[in-house]
Amino acid sequence: MALVVIDAGHGGSNPGAVYQGRQEKDDALALALAVGRILEQNGVEVYYTRTTDVYESPARKAEEGNAVNGDYFVSIHRNSSPYPNQYTGVETLVYNRYGEAARLANNINSRLEQIGFENQGINERKNLVVLNRTEMPAVLVEAGFINTDADNQLLDERFDDTARAIADGILATVWSAG
Repeated sequence: MALVVIDAGHGGSNPGAVYQGRQEKDDALALALAVGRILEQNGVEVYYTRTTDVYESPARKAEEGNAVNGDYFVSIHRNSSPYPNQYTGVETLVYNRYGEAARLANNINSRLEQIGFENQGINERKNLVVLNRTEMPAVLVEAGFINTDADNQLLDERFDDTARAIADGILATVWSAG
């Protein structure tokens, strides 16, 4: 059975991106818990880096994922841009655009695109601790722009579908690897 580490980005004193009172840490936690529940219902073991509004450093989260010998690491975030309503869509970040993490990212993005998010693709980010210090395929999902009204509306109106899309992308990867 696969073990997926689900990381809700930010938390506690670190709200992440904020837009009109909406905080990234809250959206990330709600999505992470919902995605984890779906994975568990499908026989996947889940380790959460947080289940409440607390802050741990990205390095600590990577260490936790490594300590539990996770098979995949999925960090959930919301994107932000310099100006409101400047960009829209989902983007998934990986350490390396090739291999298992890229396949996982593509599976997640394509399913989020199917429910209405614009697919901004997969981008390499070598400087992100949760991607470069994890010893398993790791992705950082940017589930829409928190400062884009259309993305917030889509997330709010189709929250369950969004969680299901992320979970289905993970499940497709886990099942094809097993």
